[in-house]
Amino acid sequence: MEQYAINGGNPLVGEVEIGGAKNAALPILAASLMTDETVLVENMPDVRDTNILLKAMAGIGAHVERLDRHSVRINASLIHDLTVEGDSVKKIRASYYFLGALLGKYKKATVVLPGGCDIGCRAIDQHIKGFKALGATVSIAHGMITAEAPKLVGSHIYLDVVSVGATINIMMAAVLADGRTTIENAAKEPHVVDLANFLNSMGANIKGAGTDVIRIRGVERLHRTEYAIIPDQIEAGTFMFAAAATRGDITVKNVIPKHLESISAKLTEIGCEVRESDDAVRVVASKPLGHTHVKTLPYPGFPTDMQPQIAVTLGLSKGTSIVTESIFENRFRYVDELIRMGASIKVEGTTAIIEGVSRYTGASINAPDLRAGAALVIAALAAEGISVVDDIRYIERGYEDFHLKLQKLGAQIDKVESERELQKFKLKIS
Repeated sequence: MEQYAINGGNPLVGEVEIGGAKNAALPILAASLMTDETVLVENMPDVRDTNILLKAMAGIGAHVERLDRHSVRINASLIHDLTVEGDSVKKIRASYYFLGALLGKYKKATVVLPGGCDIGCRAIDQHIKGFKALGATVSIAHGMITAEAPKLVGSHIYLDVVSVGATINIMMAAVLADGRTTIENAAKEPHVVDLANFLNSMGANIKGAGTDVIRIRGVERLHRTEYAIIPDQIEAGTFMFAAAATRGDITVKNVIPKHLESISAKLTEIGCEVRESDDAVRVVASKPLGHTHVKTLPYPGFPTDMQPQIAVTLGLSKGTSIVTESIFENRFRYVDELIRMGASIKVEGTTAIIEGVSRYTGASINAPDLRAGAALVIAALAAEGISVVDDIRYIERGYEDFHLKLQKLGAQIDKVESERELQKFKLKIS
């Protein structure tokens, strides 16, 4: 089993290039199935989730051509199967984006119910509500969800809760529906906007993405396009907190600073220096860090995907901090691992009370999910001594070359596959 072996205690210093956003790439790849013409997607992250999705697309008949590591050409004119299933695709949450894409184009789709990280309930009731409002019937049986309609008709849809997945799925189905669709209480995340821009580049008519009201006028067909995915705000934020936790100095390049404002604001609040330029953000942590309170909220609030990373950093900051999780109820599963490294954290329901400590110490820890896994790597990099991080497959779902990028910043980290390799790492750094 692959692990990260880490010797902590060194500040991370240097520059890091951020890749394409996983959370934008997944719906964009699914939406590329909605035309019979060829689509070119660039700046695609080469991570486990995108690779599984591309394999599933090829499995139903799409022609998928990898031009290079970050570019893919897709032609969906020969799709022969409207059922997407299999063990690998079941493991990623984004499998449900095939529903909106295939329902929109073919008026029928059957998709295995999705998995992903176990961070709490992520019901698909709002997706179903949207599909039904557009005229589809939806059924669930044998672990599969089927949506079908003789035709889709535009509708007014109010989401009971802000849901990125539902906003995206309804948007995809509605672009090829008859008439106009309005989605109220829509999600405003950058990857929702990126998908809308991608669909518009294919001939869709979507207005209002990035606000809480999205208006869509259905079109008859979509056409070819070439499109580059936005940079990954969560990968960027992860390296920004890595700079803070290790008392380092990192310039995060190829980013959209506007997408990082809530992260930059919290880093500034606890005492980091944050300098923005057109497409880069530099984080310098040269002074002792202070405490703060943070609550996760839908965009433009503080992202739930950054909650473990800020908690790790606050665990090494002076004073008492409070982190409140308002999106996913199981998001504190990493806390027990962090306590084993010397953190002082008490979880009460959806709130973590963090008493800052002077240092973490190395330990053997498990990554419980994607973002918590990345946060525990940051903790290990800040800790005194050697740590071993297990279950790194979660981390590789969403971070490309994570350990290699950290190595370039001066981190002593290696990917190891055996006890012998681990011993070699220990000898190398001793």
